[in-house]
Amino acid sequence: MSLTRYPMEGDLVETTDNLVFDVKGFLHPPDKVIAYVRFIPDVNGDRLKGDLRFKKIYSLSERDSFIKANYPIYIYYDSIFNREVEAVPINLVKMHYDPIRRTLQMMRDRESLDVMESLALSFVEYLSDISNVLVSKIGITGSLLVGLHKKSSDVDVIVYGRSNGYRVYSALREVLDESNFVKKYDLNGLLTLYNFRFKDTRISFNDFARIELRKVLQGKVGGTDFYIRLVKDVNELDEKYGDNIFIPMGRCRIKARVIDSSEAIFTPCRYLLDDVHFISGESVPNLIEIYSLRGRFCECAFKGEWIIAEGKIERVICKDGSSYHRLYLGNSVYDFMILK
Repeated sequence: MSLTRYPMEGDLVETTDNLVFDVKGFLHPPDKVIAYVRFIPDVNGDRLKGDLRFKKIYSLSERDSFIKANYPIYIYYDSIFNREVEAVPINLVKMHYDPIRRTLQMMRDRESLDVMESLALSFVEYLSDISNVLVSKIGITGSLLVGLHKKSSDVDVIVYGRSNGYRVYSALREVLDESNFVKKYDLNGLLTLYNFRFKDTRISFNDFARIELRKVLQGKVGGTDFYIRLVKDVNELDEKYGDNIFIPMGRCRIKARVIDSSEAIFTPCRYLLDDVHFISGESVPNLIEIYSLRGRFCECAFKGEWIIAEGKIERVICKDGSSYHRLYLGNSVYDFMILK
């Protein structure tokens, strides 16, 4: 089987080796999908699909270690990103999982859904109702997309389209303090989330709570953790694979002011900066943005706020020959972004 459409953030792909990968971003080489392993066959796994048991791998370091040790065919040096990435050759894709198709399939099979599936579908329909965004623009992703969920799984939802994303975000922000169905995390919920994330993003709980308490795209739905990913439609993307080249330039820590956070709620997220001060590490001219493919770096700061962040510097060489620098977050446990 080949891909059913262009691979997008939030999709999952299953390989001929029965590995299940998360698709990352929207920039993929012609013959591969940049994606990171998420579920692996394991006789002692706690997730069952058909006759196979699966185990979920959480941190990026665990994923890379597993693939390098067992399936190096999925490690690929990309000459556009100038680094090693996990990637699935298209000819090894056995199944391409589309979040929208999953939503529509669950609506057709409503009477046969299990408890978690019913909750996820109710959440999608709730978001559609409060925002007037069509259900056909809201997908179900994560473990529920591939049928590898458990009773303790999160409900992961994805909204397609820039304007749809803003509408869902605005509507949800209005109801979070009043609804009995969806709620923000309280301090106990944040502490649980912090303890889970600490191995992958090491900041203090106080810094973590200052940011996370404000977030709209995560919380509890019907008592279950949820996360909403907002992405642009393919026809809204302003970049194609190969348009720009990315050159690693070392690491740094900066203090800066956010001057544009209009894409802070989307995946990938982007923060435009000015008044950048280099605290440690490499120092480069024209560092104008923070960029990340990881949801945890969404909603971290808004226009006018000062931040401190640490990550990998990339020089971005544009197709017109111009260039700038950005701070890329998400590849290291030492990457962070906090409010000043």
